[in-house]
Amino acid sequence: MNDNNIEAKQKPKHNPAEKKMLVRYGKTGTVGWFTHEEKNMPKAHSKVMIKTERGLEIGEVVGRFCYKAGVFKKTEDAVVDYYGQGVENCPITVGGRFVRYATEQDLADERHVNSGAKQELDKCRLFIKELNLPMKPVDIEHVFGGERIIFYFTAETRIDFRELVKRLAKEFQTRIEMRQVGSRDAAKIAADIEVCGQPCCCARFLKILKPVNMKMAKLQKATLDPAKISGYCGRLKCCLRYEDHTYRDLVRRLPRKRTRVKTAHGEGIVVDAQILTQLVSIKTDDGTIFAVPLEEIEILESPPREPQVERTDKPAQERPSGEEIPDDFDTEDINDREPDIDFDEPEDEQDKPEQ
Repeated sequence: MNDNNIEAKQKPKHNPAEKKMLVRYGKTGTVGWFTHEEKNMPKAHSKVMIKTERGLEIGEVVGRFCYKAGVFKKTEDAVVDYYGQGVENCPITVGGRFVRYATEQDLADERHVNSGAKQELDKCRLFIKELNLPMKPVDIEHVFGGERIIFYFTAETRIDFRELVKRLAKEFQTRIEMRQVGSRDAAKIAADIEVCGQPCCCARFLKILKPVNMKMAKLQKATLDPAKISGYCGRLKCCLRYEDHTYRDLVRRLPRKRTRVKTAHGEGIVVDAQILTQLVSIKTDDGTIFAVPLEEIEILESPPREPQVERTDKPAQERPSGEEIPDDFDTEDINDREPDIDFDEPEDEQDKPEQ
């Protein structure tokens, strides 16, 4: 047999890459990979019918400019990294199968199914009141195929809602799913307009709701009035995170109080500093106080570090974390050490504003 024929038979066949599309679906904005056989993907916003573990649903294609010949150009690892690799509650899921592009009739059917959601939620509230259950319904979601109705609710503890599910299933003649969510997820589902006049960030574009703590508010010199720094969910506003890294970087550049410096106007010690304007207030030996830009000063001597005094009124292990930064927090506190903000602290321990 000819050697060329043998090599041709032994040459492995080319297996084309499996085509997958990224689709966002559901009330909570879940994102998943869905297999398909489409040759080209539309560049416009596209609603699609997908099959998930919950049933037939309507979703929206994500990253519509990232497809070439129907294949998503980015790797799955790159997508996970974009959404936050290793972050709890990352919205990427397994997904399912693409069925077809949604038609006008599909969209009309979706509006029809959701038209009675308010009445169904009111009925759920009535049953909860009759059963005296310590829970608060947030919203309702219909799976398009009619396989089930999902009720989202908040509660302080675990709830035995078996009797409630029985009543709802008997009332609506379909499968009922109860899903407990936290206060921030509840806001993401049901929130509308915040005090800034814009739709809530969590409902508009935030993919992962990362923790926010009081140190961020104190660093930005924000008011500590809970009513003014709390969002729709009752937790600290997510926007406190947006400029936190910038503030910390600016603070690190500023000299600590009592640092001896030299300027064009003479020598003195640092008595104050402004984070955003990067102006440093200097007090000369004769008592004159003036402000100069940070770039115009020369540090002559760092301030002496005061010895650490152990508090005796309260054991160290019993001190609440909120005492790490005093109420009169200034630039010195952040410059004495690297910021020790722990972004992985439990939400319920750090997101609550001080009363």
